[in-house]
Amino acid sequence: MKRITIISPCYNEANNVRSCYEAIRDLFAGPLAGYEREHIFADNSSTDNTVDILREIAKDDPCVKIIVNARNVGPLRSTFNALKASSGDATVVMMAVDLQDPPELIVEFVKRWEEGHKVVQGVRTQRDEGTVMSTTRWLYYRAVKRLANIDIPTDVGEFQLIDRQVSDAVTGFDDHNPYIRGLIAYTGFRPYSIPYVWRARRRGVSKNRLLALIDIGLNGMLGFTKAPIRILTATGLLLAAASVIYAIANLIFLVVHGTSSIQSGIPTLIVALFFFSGIQLFFLGILGEYIAAIHQQVRFGSKVIESERINFPPEPSKPKAG
Repeated sequence: MKRITIISPCYNEANNVRSCYEAIRDLFAGPLAGYEREHIFADNSSTDNTVDILREIAKDDPCVKIIVNARNVGPLRSTFNALKASSGDATVVMMAVDLQDPPELIVEFVKRWEEGHKVVQGVRTQRDEGTVMSTTRWLYYRAVKRLANIDIPTDVGEFQLIDRQVSDAVTGFDDHNPYIRGLIAYTGFRPYSIPYVWRARRRGVSKNRLLALIDIGLNGMLGFTKAPIRILTATGLLLAAASVIYAIANLIFLVVHGTSSIQSGIPTLIVALFFFSGIQLFFLGILGEYIAAIHQQVRFGSKVIESERINFPPEPSKPKAG
């Protein structure tokens, strides 16, 4: 019997984890009854009773496995770590416990996987959210696709089913801040796309605050494109060329008319100083993002510290050195 793994990262989701568990359990008791279920909950060091609820579920259901992180490492790193623990023939990379991604779509995912597609992805063609956030996401996805050096599909998140071959390739990357949808695209397997509506949350509030979303967005932008660095280089060259042209034009005007084309003054100097200082700080900020990413990767790699695993088979003991 083939095994399908479902990964659900969670943080302070006491109101949602049981509903998510029951939705997946019912799928495998119904239309997916011919498959073995493995549901991995990756808890990001919740401070409410999320883990207690998961313990109760796992106590009665050996198909439920739990990874409890020692600290909150963010949803993508937590999901990536759980992906390494997946034992399924195919894996749904992220089934959000708030059920904004419809779990019933997994049935179609599995059907297309059985037809031979290594990657089956959900495409969010419509979002039940505010206009500002929806528009921002729309623009971001298209900017990444335009600038990236690989083909990253638009309107696609981590709600994807990937074959074992793909998951092995993705987890082979040692990435401190994995942009998982980008890594899946990087493997090169042609995806099968299924459109759906991204639902509004029914209970609780999203733990992905604005700063976290910005961090994920920058990670995706910097990880798969050289465009920011090249824009800095082009801007620097344009400013240098403009300065040279201005100097030559001013010199010609001075020779012809005996005076400078623009009278010098303190306000002009102040404006120029602040403008170019702002440009330099902006450039340094972008360079700093790259340096920080390199620094984190060199120091920490992709390792996530776990405090506990539940319902996983015991790891074989390592032989003692002697």
